[in-house]
Amino acid sequence: ADGSSSDLPAPAPAAGPTSTGQLSLAPPPVDLRALLRERFGLPGFRPHQEEVCQTLVEGRDALVVMPTGSGKSLCYQLPGIARGGTTVVVSPLIALMDDQAAKLSQLGFVAERIHSGRPREELRQACRLYLAGRLDFLLLAPERLSVPGFPELLARRPPALVAIDEAHCISHWGHDFRPDYRLLGERLPLLRPAPVVALTATATVRVQEDILQQLGLDRAGRFIRGFRRDNLAIEVLDVRPGQRPEEAAALLADPARRPAIVYVPTRKAAEQVAAELGSRFPAAPYHAGLDPQERSRTQEAFQAGRLAVVVATVAFGMGIDKADIRSVVHLGLPGSLEAYYQEIGRAGRDGLPARAFLLFSFVDRRLHESFFARDYPATSVLQGLRAKIPDAGLPREELLSRSGLPLETAEPALVKLYVHGGVSIDADDVVRPASTGWVAPYEAIRAHRAAQIEEAFQFAQGAGCRMVRLIRHFGDVDDTHPCGICDACAPASCEARRFRPPLPAERVRLQVLLQLIAGADGLAVGSLHKALSPDGAISRQQLELQLEALARAGLVRIADDRFAKEGREIHFRRVWYAAPPATSPGALLDGVLLEDAAPPPAKSVARTAKRAPARRQASPPPGARPPEPTPSRRRAAPAPAVAGGSPTEELFARLRAWRLARARRHRIPAFRILPDRTLHGLVEAWPRSEAELLAVPGIGARIVEKYGEELLELLRQ
Repeated sequence: ADGSSSDLPAPAPAAGPTSTGQLSLAPPPVDLRALLRERFGLPGFRPHQEEVCQTLVEGRDALVVMPTGSGKSLCYQLPGIARGGTTVVVSPLIALMDDQAAKLSQLGFVAERIHSGRPREELRQACRLYLAGRLDFLLLAPERLSVPGFPELLARRPPALVAIDEAHCISHWGHDFRPDYRLLGERLPLLRPAPVVALTATATVRVQEDILQQLGLDRAGRFIRGFRRDNLAIEVLDVRPGQRPEEAAALLADPARRPAIVYVPTRKAAEQVAAELGSRFPAAPYHAGLDPQERSRTQEAFQAGRLAVVVATVAFGMGIDKADIRSVVHLGLPGSLEAYYQEIGRAGRDGLPARAFLLFSFVDRRLHESFFARDYPATSVLQGLRAKIPDAGLPREELLSRSGLPLETAEPALVKLYVHGGVSIDADDVVRPASTGWVAPYEAIRAHRAAQIEEAFQFAQGAGCRMVRLIRHFGDVDDTHPCGICDACAPASCEARRFRPPLPAERVRLQVLLQLIAGADGLAVGSLHKALSPDGAISRQQLELQLEALARAGLVRIADDRFAKEGREIHFRRVWYAAPPATSPGALLDGVLLEDAAPPPAKSVARTAKRAPARRQASPPPGARPPEPTPSRRRAAPAPAVAGGSPTEELFARLRAWRLARARRHRIPAFRILPDRTLHGLVEAWPRSEAELLAVPGIGARIVEKYGEELLELLRQ
């Protein structure tokens, strides 16, 4: 496995198909359905599997992009057996290889794997078995193909089929790029004439093209199939980071929502959240910083049902084939929609109902931007590092120590220079300057990564069917049928988000909003916000929630848009009027439901009391900084002026008169009773109970105790 082959046997001569799978360059026709039943014990194919298998059996290359749980593994396992030779599988994770090898062995196949987690002698024995033609499957880590002499060793007995699993890792444009994968295209010619199949669950059109180009699969058949998951409902909640563990505990308290995976952004969070959840039901952390044996024990316990919940970073899941996962909970915004789609795909692989919960807030964007700055340093940083390399070269460690940069910045910068051709690194780890044409490709991929963060944020904030938005992201523009089960399609059946009919003042504002949209069809949401509330009395978040409500009712259509400015791509959203013609505004609003931030009487008060502030907090618009408490923002704003809005103005006047009377009685400034901002919040929400009062920004338990009855009486008038 280290490239030395002096003590390895010569390869057995190729012959016809045998039970151990010797190579047949011209395999005879085979009954794939009979082979599926006899060797794999399966009654029939899942959708799209048979056409892929037939293509590979005939010796043609293929690109397979199918969702998690659709049976991609069979798409190379069955044709590999049918072709009568050893199938070489390149896979990025040790856990994935070990799990697949174990399953293949249970089916009676001879499978070996070569990766860094195995002893040296076991690796050499795997090579002996391969050269002797005694393996059905050989699973490899991609870095093994970079070991000098190892690809040549494999070429001594050409495989029947080569499968590149998780093929998106080869693409700069993918969400999980790995440099070792980028080198596969150089190694594949040695393994020909075997057909090559590249498989992934997450590849946009751009990534698909890059996979084919990098692997040299110019004439490959393309099988881009089935991104829709009909049994997976998606809910997105705006929740502050500190409140998310409690929210996750509440969501998973029902045993019907377990087993579950809870994804968190950092290793520290994995430890902390697992400890909190572990006090309620069996839970454990999983991340790359744990001992490999501990990770293996956690994975095995989860697979066996001894753990109800795994709290994990993205290091967990790619090797998991657990069919009965009922929930996937993200306690933070994912770095890309490709990663998000792959992770939620762990749920409901048995075809039964499952649910994905995404908890996010504006602060998540800052976290991802910090990751971005660390992993993709500015071009000037890379240029400065490259300038320190003499033409004669410099040992890598010496270059990093001389760079003047923190190691966490210098290492990614050097990797990016190498990947984009700005430097070369030889076998002795000496770094030398290389091409000068690396800048444009690097800046392009850096802009792409920044756009991925923006796309994820827009998805979380966006309106419309969640599943359709994901399907479109992967290039399927024909499948536009709403899923009928996500928080946008079926708000009444949500398990975490709560909705209610609009209050009287809210109906007035929604009518005005519809009039503005109808009068300027295709209006940018930012422009709409300025037109509706030039004084800022209505926050951008409040407007976004109202637009989402109108979109759920089919009265408006919201779509992402973008424009270029000073070399940057600016993303924004545009809204169109979509209400039926000749319908009165009052009748239009009968089907509108707004998100309810108030705790419902039947739910846990402790749970909702912790969550309510997250629902009340206004998030700034995309790309903006959170508002700062400047004096201008603290000045009293005039009452909202809306067409036909006299009830709103009258209520605001009554509240101000009441506040003035109270202030005079206590001989204190009026703002110390309630500030104008809170009065506007009361007008906006028009609460009718103490629970609804508590949901208004600025109203706490002390205010309700002192003034609750008086305020509710004013609001009922």
